[in-house]
Amino acid sequence: MKPLNAASFPAPDRPIRVVQFGEGNFLRAFVDWMIDIANERSVFDGSVAIVKPIPFGSLDAFRKQDCRYTVLLRGVRDGKPVEETRVVTSVAKAVDAYGEYEEYAKLALLPTLRFVVSNTTEAGIVLDESDSFDLCPPRSFPGKLCKFLYTRAAHFDFSPDAGLVMLPVELIDDNGIHLRECVEALARKWQLGERFEAWLRESCVFASTLVDRIVTGYPKEEASALWERFGYEDALLDTAEPFGLWVIESERDLSALLPLPQCGLPVIFTDNQKPYKQRKVRILNGAHTSFVPMAFLCGYDDVFSAMKDESIMRFMQDTLHREVIPTLSLSKADLTAFADAVTERFLNPHIRHLLLSICLNSVSKWKARCLPSLKGYLDLEGVLPPHLTFSLASLIALYRGGKLAADGALHCRRGSGEYLLRDDEAVLRFFDAHGSSDENELTRAFLSDPAFFGEDLTQIPSLAEQVASALRDIAENGMEAARNRRFA
Repeated sequence: MKPLNAASFPAPDRPIRVVQFGEGNFLRAFVDWMIDIANERSVFDGSVAIVKPIPFGSLDAFRKQDCRYTVLLRGVRDGKPVEETRVVTSVAKAVDAYGEYEEYAKLALLPTLRFVVSNTTEAGIVLDESDSFDLCPPRSFPGKLCKFLYTRAAHFDFSPDAGLVMLPVELIDDNGIHLRECVEALARKWQLGERFEAWLRESCVFASTLVDRIVTGYPKEEASALWERFGYEDALLDTAEPFGLWVIESERDLSALLPLPQCGLPVIFTDNQKPYKQRKVRILNGAHTSFVPMAFLCGYDDVFSAMKDESIMRFMQDTLHREVIPTLSLSKADLTAFADAVTERFLNPHIRHLLLSICLNSVSKWKARCLPSLKGYLDLEGVLPPHLTFSLASLIALYRGGKLAADGALHCRRGSGEYLLRDDEAVLRFFDAHGSSDENELTRAFLSDPAFFGEDLTQIPSLAEQVASALRDIAENGMEAARNRRFA
């Protein structure tokens, strides 16, 4: 097989316009993939310098392959299987911030640099009061970024034109706002001066972003077969679903600087990402949370297998289209298209998302993802939404009868087998203590505890009665029969 490198897959030399903190699968199959397409279609002319922001790990595969790698997208689109393969050539170099500090620091001096992208996990955007400017590099990501920006600002004499656009994709709300706050706090703590603080405020943009794509990464079990098909070995092969979405929120219009939508890429520039965040949480995440306990208790173990059951898929779709979408603020056409895409994503045979993994911390997830839709539907229609109400009963049924063990998990039964649930300790202790409670007592105790839902849900008229009735039906007749009785 031929090698995968710059000789076998050449690309024009392009100026480095993006510094990327993080070399992981997600950024490579999302941001770098998008930039590669934008370069190919002549709407962007720039390359990426990847920075390894942690002291462990290796960049050997990047160097061996001249930062070339394959992105393989597989899934379902418009009801048909799709597969797209692309050798990404948008990454110019990969640098170790610890082992190659001098080369890393020089990136800040590039006049062509315009963007900083990061994915340092949710724990990455935190203020480390003990971090030090004198470290090369500072320990925390905000510390690294603060020193990087100061180096740049001082080199260009605090010119407004040298300001950068920060595009964090860490999975926390208002990630750009939190990153700015951390950097500004360190600038004050390290006494970097009013000129730098003003430059941060006036010349730099810290956008908050929302990202959505399931990236399954390196396909270890399939790699050899895929290499044979491609005709080359690729130690950086990255797999993902076709669906993607990048919502970028900023007070400044960034669309001309990063014109990704011009080549059909799924990027939305906005000054308010909240409707899109709400759409994702209530439709995508809410779909998972609302049907997974029911599907698991029907005997399924992963999303794809459950969705092949037409009655489960219909339950999920009816929940979204009849009870969730009417409560949201974006246009019905937009919301319907997103919900239809969710169905296709759940039917992707290349993604085996285990139901029990989704069930982690199910109570807090139901509160955040499903409760607002239930209350919104009640406000609109004056009655409780039947699917979401049954979903709440299914949630209780999932935990019911479990015994809290020394391993910190609730040990429950499905047929002759055991499954383990992990949640907040208060949730697990509640169900352990209520193992002998009848449906009415259990339901009222659970719904009335403000520690679980932030309020007493028994104050919602007839909710406790309807949930208890469904819970009794599940206990007496089984999940599948109880569901079919209500939603045949």
